[in-house]
Amino acid sequence: MTVRIVTDSASDLPQEMADALGIVIVPLHVRFGATELVDRQELSVEEFWARCSVSADLPETAAPSPGAFKEAFDTLFAEGADGIVCVTLSSKLSATNEAAAQAARSMRDEVAVRVLDSFSVTMGQGLMALAAAEAASGGEGLDRVIAVAESTRERLTVCGVLDTLENLRRGGRIGGAAAALGTLLSIKPVIEVREGVVEQESKQRTRAKSLRYLAQKVRAAGPLERLALLDAQAPDFGEFLGLVADVRSAMPLVVGQIGPVIGTHAGPGTIGVAWVSQRS
Repeated sequence: MTVRIVTDSASDLPQEMADALGIVIVPLHVRFGATELVDRQELSVEEFWARCSVSADLPETAAPSPGAFKEAFDTLFAEGADGIVCVTLSSKLSATNEAAAQAARSMRDEVAVRVLDSFSVTMGQGLMALAAAEAASGGEGLDRVIAVAESTRERLTVCGVLDTLENLRRGGRIGGAAAALGTLLSIKPVIEVREGVVEQESKQRTRAKSLRYLAQKVRAAGPLERLALLDAQAPDFGEFLGLVADVRSAMPLVVGQIGPVIGTHAGPGTIGVAWVSQRS
């Protein structure tokens, strides 16, 4: 059986890694006012942050259509795929998973398509897709590829440090009073993805403390199977890399950028970490 992997652009999966394993990335859309752009195709990470720096409006994101997923599935079927595993952005944060599920239902007479909810974001989702693709490239069948992805999800943690609460306030995900108080007190929250939603994990009074706290969480989580470090235009990202330079993982370290989908809500200066603990 030839199994292929699909994910969406909220995964922040580096394109070169996706290409190397034949992973197809279905893009979400990003709107700046009346202008709608296709992530990765019409809007690069660099262009997104450049637009953010001059735009008076907070960008918005939109899920791919079922047709976009159907097109990806059709292409892989035409290329000889016997089975397809699609790993999506958390269904609790986006309609992306349902769009993929609708497309999968329309394919049931042609090819087996299994849609997996990552219950995660950014490279948490990306690490699931990578694990699935590596299993598929090793010749594993559909059920085994799914089992590998689900095992990865069970051992997955995604955390981050936000530099500002402004994007969360403007996106309606935190009240104005709380955002104002947080800014006044210079709070730099540490967030964590829990059961598919983003929760506040810790409040730190300075940026330096928040980065040290996050680095310690990574260090305490070992031994690690996979580790990814992500940057959203953070000037101190190099400093954070130094804080976790001694952390090792069984699979190669992934260093990437937070793209438009997650960057819209997290804001500039965010530093993210995703890791998969080794099996106990």
